[in-house]
Amino acid sequence: MEMNSRFLQACQRKPVDATPVWFMRQAGRYMPEYRAIREKYSLLEICYQPELAAEVTLQPVRAFGVDAAILFADILLPAIPLGVGLEFAKGEGPVLQNPVRTLDDVRALRPVNAESDLGYVMEAIRILRRELTDTPLIGFCGAPFTVASYIIEGGSSREFLKTKTMMYSAPDVFHALMDKLADVLSDYLTAQIRAGAQAVQVFDSWVGALSPSDYEAFVLPYSQKVLAAAKNEGVPVIHFGTNTTTLLPLMKRAGGDVIGLDWRIPLDDGWSLLGDDVAVQGNLDPIALFAPLPELKARVHDVLRRADGRPGHIFNLGHGILQHTPVDNVKAVVDMVHEYVHTGTQVHRYTGTQVTRR
Repeated sequence: MEMNSRFLQACQRKPVDATPVWFMRQAGRYMPEYRAIREKYSLLEICYQPELAAEVTLQPVRAFGVDAAILFADILLPAIPLGVGLEFAKGEGPVLQNPVRTLDDVRALRPVNAESDLGYVMEAIRILRRELTDTPLIGFCGAPFTVASYIIEGGSSREFLKTKTMMYSAPDVFHALMDKLADVLSDYLTAQIRAGAQAVQVFDSWVGALSPSDYEAFVLPYSQKVLAAAKNEGVPVIHFGTNTTTLLPLMKRAGGDVIGLDWRIPLDDGWSLLGDDVAVQGNLDPIALFAPLPELKARVHDVLRRADGRPGHIFNLGHGILQHTPVDNVKAVVDMVHEYVHTGTQVHRYTGTQVTRR
C-alpha cells in the first residue's frame, strides 16, 4: 500500500480530508463477534493461531470503518519465550509464574528469536496485509517498563511496589532486566515491521506510576532504544502511556512520530507541552462511550475543537475500549469524527488549505 491513507498522512503531520480515527483495544470483549470466538478459544489460543488473530483484527474494521487496524495480540507475548511462565487466570488477568527478582533471575531468562519464537505473530501480519486492501495495519509491543513491571510483580499491580523497590534498592538488577527487554522488544517490533506492519505503537501503559526523575533515570534510555529501532525501519511510530501529563516532554525525548495523550489532560494543553513538531493521538475518556449520544457527541467535538484542524491529529481514546461498551456508540464516534470536517468551510490558518469543519 502506498502511504496515502489519512491515518498514515496524519502520522506524518500532513493535511488530511478528515481526521483519522481508530481505537485502542478496538477488537475485544465488547464485540459480539469476538465473544463468539472467545467461547471456543482462550486469548492465547487466538494469538497462537494466525488465522484467528487476523479474523479478530478485521472485525472492527468491517464493523466501524476505522482508519487503521491494530494487530490482535498481547503485550506479554514476548515474555513467553523468555521463560517466565505466562498464563491468563480467569478474573485475574496475566499471571507470571516465574517472576524476576534477582540478577540470577535476569541471567536465567532465555534468549528470544522474534522471527521463530513469535513467528505466529508475523504470520498473522502477513495474512492481514493480504486482507487489508486499503486500511493500514498497526503492529505494537509493550514498552520495556510496562513489560518489566509485569515480570517483576508476577502480574498486574496498582502500586508497583516490587518494581519500584527494585529500582531503588537493586538498581543493577532493574537495569539488567530493562536492558534485556529493550533488546527483545526492539527485535520483536522490527520483525513486525518487516512482516508488513505499516505503523507501530509502543504501549507504556503503567509508566505514569513514575516521577519524571525516575522516568529519566530508569526508563528513558530503554524506551528510546525500542522506539529508535522501529523508527529506523521507516514507518510511523506512536508512543503511548497513561497518566503521563508530567512525563510528556520526556516521552517526546524518548521518541515517536506521534505521542498518545490520555484523557487526563486537554488535548490542546498536551500538544502545547509537546510542541508543534510532533503529531498527537487521543484523547476521549473511554467511559464517555457509555454516555448518551448528545453528551458523547459534545465530548467528541470538544477533542476535535481542541485539535483545531492542525495536521497531525489522530482521534483515539485516552486508553483502551472497556468491556460492555455499547457497540453502536463506537460506530457513532467514528461517524462523528469523519463527519466533523464536512459542514462549514474556512481557510485553515496552519496550512493555508481550505478545510470544512463544524
